Amino acid sequence: MAFTDGNMNLLTRQELWSTQLKDVFQDDLNATQWVRQLTEFPDGDTFTIPSIGEATVRDYVEDTDVGFDAMDTGEFQFTITEYLSSGTYITDKQMQDSFYSSQLISQFVPKQRRALEEKYETDVLALANSQTLSDNNSINGAEHRWAAGGTSQNLALDDFARAKYGLKKANVPLSNLVAIVDPSVGYELETLTNLVNVSNNPQWEGIITSGLTTGMRFIKNVYGFDVWESNYLPTSTETINTPADASIDFSSGNTPVVNVFFNAENSITPFIGAWRQMPRVEALRNAIRQRDEYITTARYGLALYRPENLVSVVSRINV
Repeated sequence: MAFTDGNMNLLTRQELWSTQLKDVFQDDLNATQWVRQLTEFPDGDTFTIPSIGEATVRDYVEDTDVGFDAMDTGEFQFTITEYLSSGTYITDKQMQDSFYSSQLISQFVPKQRRALEEKYETDVLALANSQTLSDNNSINGAEHRWAAGGTSQNLALDDFARAKYGLKKANVPLSNLVAIVDPSVGYELETLTNLVNVSNNPQWEGIITSGLTTGMRFIKNVYGFDVWESNYLPTSTETINTPADASIDFSSGNTPVVNVFFNAENSITPFIGAWRQMPRVEALRNAIRQRDEYITTARYGLALYRPENLVSVVSRINV
C-alpha cells in the first residue's frame, strides 16, 4: 500500500524534546572569603567584643607627680539575625509522570544551597551601607564614602587612588588590598584612551586584545588593589558629595551601585560573621500531601566590624 504525504506526516514527530534540562549560568561568589568568622560563640544570639583605645602622653616635669589617664574603652555587639530556609517538593504524580523527574530531584539540594550562598554574598556586600548614608564618613580627615568622581559619576582611576588614601589615613595596612566593583567599571576602564594606549602605558599592554578581566578578576592591579567584579553589590539612593564636593542625588537616573575597597587580611577585614547553623539539608516524606519535600535551612549573622577599613564609592551604571 502506498503512503500519501498526509499519512507520512503522521509518522514525523513535529516536536522533539531533549533528554537534558537546560540550566542557567551562575557567576562567581567571592565576598565570603573576606569575612572573618567568629569561632568563640557557642550559644546565644548576641556576642559582645570589648575594645580599648590608645594610651595618652603628657609632658613631664622633674620631681613632680606623673599624670594618669584612663584608657578609652568600649564594646561592639554582634547578633545572629538571619534565619533562612529554602524548600522544594515534588508530588508522587509528578515523579510517576515526568520524564525529567530524576534530573529535577538531583538539582533540588544544589539549587537551594546556591540560593542561600547568593543571599549570604548579598548580605556581606550590603554591609557597605552600614556606613552613614548621605555622609562622607570621614576618619582622620579622609573621606570613606563619596560619589564617584568620573564623568556622569562613573568610577574613575582617581577614585582608586583616593580610596587608598582614605585607608592610609585611617592607619589601615596597605597590604592585601581588595576592590569589589560593578562589571560596568571594567568597561569604563577598558575604554579609557589614556589607559589602553600602549605607547603611554606599556604595563597595560594586551588589554585591547584580551580585555581587562579574566573570570571576575582584573588581570591588572590598580593602585595596589586586586580588583574583582560582582553582580551582588548593594545599591543606594542617597545624596552625597563627589571628591570635588559636588552634591549628587542618586534617587533617580541610572541605577547607582556601591563599590567597596578594603584590606582583606583576615585579622583586620572589615566584615565579621558567625554561623549558628551552617546550611543543613533535610528530606521529608509528606504522606498527607503525597509528596517528597527537600528543605535547606541556615542561621548566621554579619556585621561591619572595622569601619575604618572600608571605603565605599557610589557610582552610576552608564554603560
